[in-house]
Amino acid sequence: MAKHFLEGFVGALCADALAMPVHWYYDRAALARDYGKVEGYLAPKNPHAGSILWRSTYTPLNEKGDILHDQAQYWGQRGIHYHQFLKAGENTLNLQLARELYGWIRSHGGYSSEGWLQHYADFMLTPGRHRDTYVEECHRGFFTRYAEGKPLEKCGIRDEHIGGLAHVPALMAACEELPLGRLRAVVKEHVGSTHAHPNVLRAADTLVRVCWAVREGVSVREAITKEAGDWLSGKKAEGWIKQPDEHVVGERFSTACYIAEAMPAALYLAWKYENDFVGGIVANANVGGDSCHRGVVVGGILGLACGVPKAWSDALLVPLP
Repeated sequence: MAKHFLEGFVGALCADALAMPVHWYYDRAALARDYGKVEGYLAPKNPHAGSILWRSTYTPLNEKGDILHDQAQYWGQRGIHYHQFLKAGENTLNLQLARELYGWIRSHGGYSSEGWLQHYADFMLTPGRHRDTYVEECHRGFFTRYAEGKPLEKCGIRDEHIGGLAHVPALMAACEELPLGRLRAVVKEHVGSTHAHPNVLRAADTLVRVCWAVREGVSVREAITKEAGDWLSGKKAEGWIKQPDEHVVGERFSTACYIAEAMPAALYLAWKYENDFVGGIVANANVGGDSCHRGVVVGGILGLACGVPKAWSDALLVPLP
């Protein structure tokens, strides 16, 4: 059966929505206490035991930097869940933007960095376009520079978080017809507009090449071995499979968002669960940390490789693009 990149995008959406209530839980005991084992879409609950919103600040320089809107009142408070107003099956801000990107490309007949960045700015600067409380550093840095008067194409920062890959499955799905070389160039241009760190760009290119190989019929493990060997050793991964997931992702690799650890952690989970989409995204959610953005890689690869069960895609709060 032919594989299509749209399945990978849907897989990423499902993985993000599943992990959303336990996003950035670094204390697994607290995660288990608050949610048990996460095996289906759940709504977030306050308080969030590990929330850092109490020590997070963002003050817009002017109206071109005002991206928090009515959510600004919750910054500086303890225990506030990053996604407190989202509902079960809903996507976090970065994946809502991925949905916007997919729709924008399809409606405009192709990708344009200039056109997309204007749409991105309009989305973020319009009150009520989303209900997510936390807005990541990449967005805050981007709109601080925009408020300083820089053109949109010069506002990206050297962010080195795995969140920089959040739009890659959407881009691949929207640009399915492009040849590999052109697709890689589009992904590099897009990711670099907000995450201009070389390791994030390298990881984004790796994800494209792994997914391309899987679409062509290569197994997940073969694709990772061939295209992502600089991130994950297949020989080591094979030796870790019988270990608990929380040992590999948590001790061998950090659960945090920095790309140097988050990318191999995500690739490992895709490797281990190469034939089990649900098992892979459930494992990703329950190991904690930056599970939503790590889930883009896990769900993106496994959704493409295995297909996404209809029950999971149908249960997303917002209908598929």
